[in-house]
Amino acid sequence: MAIESNSDRLMSDINVTPFVDVMLVLLIIFMVSAPMMTQGVDVSLPEATAKALPAESEQQVMVTVRADGQIYINDHAVPMYALRAELIRFLEGHSDRQVFFRGDRSIDYGTAIRVMSEIKAAGVSKLGMVTVPLDGDKPPETAAQAG
Repeated sequence: MAIESNSDRLMSDINVTPFVDVMLVLLIIFMVSAPMMTQGVDVSLPEATAKALPAESEQQVMVTVRADGQIYINDHAVPMYALRAELIRFLEGHSDRQVFFRGDRSIDYGTAIRVMSEIKAAGVSKLGMVTVPLDGDKPPETAAQAG
Protein backbone atom coordinates (compact mmCIF):
# COMPACT_ATOMS: atom_id res chain seq x y z
CA MET A 1 0.00 0.00 0.00
CA ALA A 2 1.40 3.36 -1.03
CA ILE A 3 0.95 6.49 1.06
CA GLU A 4 0.59 9.67 -0.89
CA SER A 5 2.51 12.67 0.35
CA ASN A 6 2.06 16.33 -0.52
CA SER A 7 5.61 17.24 0.42
CA ASP A 8 6.43 18.35 -3.12
CA ARG A 9 3.87 21.21 -2.99
CA LEU A 10 5.12 24.77 -2.41
CA MET A 11 4.23 26.51 0.79
CA SER A 12 2.17 29.66 0.08
CA ASP A 13 2.15 31.17 3.58
CA ILE A 14 4.42 34.16 4.26
CA ASN A 15 6.46 34.01 7.43
CA VAL A 16 6.14 37.51 8.96
CA THR A 17 8.13 36.81 12.13
CA PRO A 18 11.47 38.14 10.76
CA PHE A 19 9.69 41.23 9.44
CA VAL A 20 8.13 41.94 12.85
CA ASP A 21 11.50 41.42 14.56
CA VAL A 22 13.21 43.92 12.26
CA MET A 23 10.42 46.48 12.71
CA LEU A 24 10.62 46.21 16.51
CA VAL A 25 14.38 46.74 16.44
CA LEU A 26 13.96 49.80 14.19
CA LEU A 27 11.25 51.17 16.47
CA ILE A 28 13.52 50.86 19.50
CA ILE A 29 16.41 52.52 17.64
CA PHE A 30 14.23 55.48 16.62
CA MET A 31 12.75 55.82 20.11
CA VAL A 32 16.21 55.97 21.66
CA SER A 33 17.75 58.30 19.06
CA ALA A 34 14.83 60.78 18.64
CA PRO A 35 15.44 62.71 21.88
CA MET A 36 19.09 63.15 20.92
CA MET A 37 18.16 64.81 17.61
CA THR A 38 16.41 67.83 19.12
CA GLN A 39 18.39 70.99 18.69
CA GLY A 40 17.72 74.48 19.80
CA VAL A 41 19.16 77.73 20.93
CA ASP A 42 20.25 78.05 24.57
CA VAL A 43 18.60 80.96 26.35
CA SER A 44 17.96 81.72 29.98
CA LEU A 45 14.24 82.48 29.98
CA PRO A 46 12.62 84.90 32.42
CA GLU A 47 10.17 83.56 34.98
CA ALA A 48 6.47 84.44 35.01
CA THR A 49 3.24 83.35 36.68
CA ALA A 50 1.14 83.39 33.48
CA LYS A 51 -0.79 80.30 32.45
CA ALA A 52 0.39 78.22 29.51
CA LEU A 53 -1.34 78.66 26.18
CA PRO A 54 -2.46 75.53 24.33
CA ALA A 55 -0.29 74.64 21.36
CA GLU A 56 -2.69 74.91 18.43
CA SER A 57 -0.35 74.15 15.56
CA GLU A 58 2.62 71.87 15.30
CA GLN A 59 4.58 74.21 13.03
CA GLN A 60 5.21 77.06 15.43
CA VAL A 61 7.47 79.94 14.49
CA MET A 62 9.81 80.83 17.35
CA VAL A 63 11.90 84.03 17.40
CA THR A 64 14.74 83.75 19.92
CA VAL A 65 17.16 86.41 21.15
CA ARG A 66 20.23 85.05 22.93
CA ALA A 67 22.19 86.84 25.67
CA ASP A 68 24.81 87.95 23.12
CA GLY A 69 22.09 89.61 20.98
CA GLN A 70 22.03 86.99 18.22
CA ILE A 71 18.52 86.54 16.78
CA TYR A 72 17.13 83.24 15.53
CA ILE A 73 13.95 82.30 13.68
CA ASN A 74 13.43 78.71 14.84
CA ASP A 75 17.05 77.49 14.53
CA HIS A 76 18.21 79.85 11.75
CA ALA A 77 20.39 82.82 12.71
CA VAL A 78 19.11 86.13 11.31
CA PRO A 79 20.62 89.63 11.61
CA MET A 80 18.34 92.37 13.00
CA TYR A 81 18.18 94.24 9.67
CA ALA A 82 16.82 91.11 7.89
CA LEU A 83 14.44 89.95 10.63
CA ARG A 84 11.25 91.36 9.09
CA ALA A 85 11.95 90.00 5.58
CA GLU A 86 12.96 86.56 6.87
CA LEU A 87 9.93 86.40 9.14
CA ILE A 88 7.62 87.24 6.23
CA ARG A 89 9.27 84.43 4.25
CA PHE A 90 8.86 81.99 7.17
CA LEU A 91 5.18 82.87 7.62
CA GLU A 92 4.19 82.39 3.97
CA GLY A 93 3.01 78.81 4.57
CA HIS A 94 1.33 79.48 7.92
CA SER A 95 -2.32 80.44 8.06
CA ASP A 96 -2.49 81.46 11.73
CA ARG A 97 0.32 84.10 11.58
CA GLN A 98 1.30 83.31 15.18
CA VAL A 99 4.86 83.78 16.49
CA PHE A 100 6.38 83.01 19.89
CA PHE A 101 9.13 85.28 21.26
CA ARG A 102 11.87 83.85 23.51
CA GLY A 103 14.24 86.43 24.91
CA ASP A 104 17.12 85.73 27.26
CA ARG A 105 16.62 87.39 30.65
CA SER A 106 19.85 89.38 30.23
CA ILE A 107 18.91 91.22 26.99
CA ASP A 108 18.05 94.86 27.40
CA TYR A 109 14.51 96.16 27.15
CA GLY A 110 15.24 98.14 23.97
CA THR A 111 16.39 95.05 22.10
CA ALA A 112 13.29 93.11 23.15
CA ILE A 113 10.98 95.94 22.06
CA ARG A 114 12.80 96.38 18.74
CA VAL A 115 12.53 92.65 17.96
CA MET A 116 8.84 92.61 18.93
CA SER A 117 8.13 95.64 16.74
CA GLU A 118 9.85 93.94 13.78
CA ILE A 119 7.73 90.84 14.41
CA LYS A 120 4.53 92.92 14.43
CA ALA A 121 5.68 94.81 11.31
CA ALA A 122 6.02 91.47 9.51
CA GLY A 123 2.24 91.08 9.78
CA VAL A 124 2.05 88.77 12.77
CA SER A 125 -1.46 88.69 14.24
CA LYS A 126 -0.59 86.88 17.50
CA LEU A 127 2.64 87.31 19.45
CA GLY A 128 3.26 85.03 22.43
CA MET A 129 5.98 85.38 25.03
CA VAL A 130 7.80 82.23 26.16
CA THR A 131 8.77 82.18 29.85
CA VAL A 132 9.67 79.74 32.61
CA PRO A 133 7.16 79.25 35.44
CA LEU A 134 8.15 80.51 38.90
CA ASP A 135 7.59 77.19 40.69
CA GLY A 136 9.54 74.16 39.48
CA ASP A 137 6.58 71.73 39.46
CA LYS A 138 5.37 72.80 36.02
CA PRO A 139 6.78 72.09 32.53
CA PRO A 140 9.98 73.97 31.62
CA GLU A 141 8.39 76.40 29.14
CA THR A 142 5.08 78.20 29.07
CA ALA A 143 3.83 80.87 26.75
CA ALA A 144 2.04 83.97 27.94
CA GLN A 145 -0.15 85.77 25.43
CA ALA A 146 0.83 89.30 24.47
CA GLY A 147 -1.25 91.62 22.30
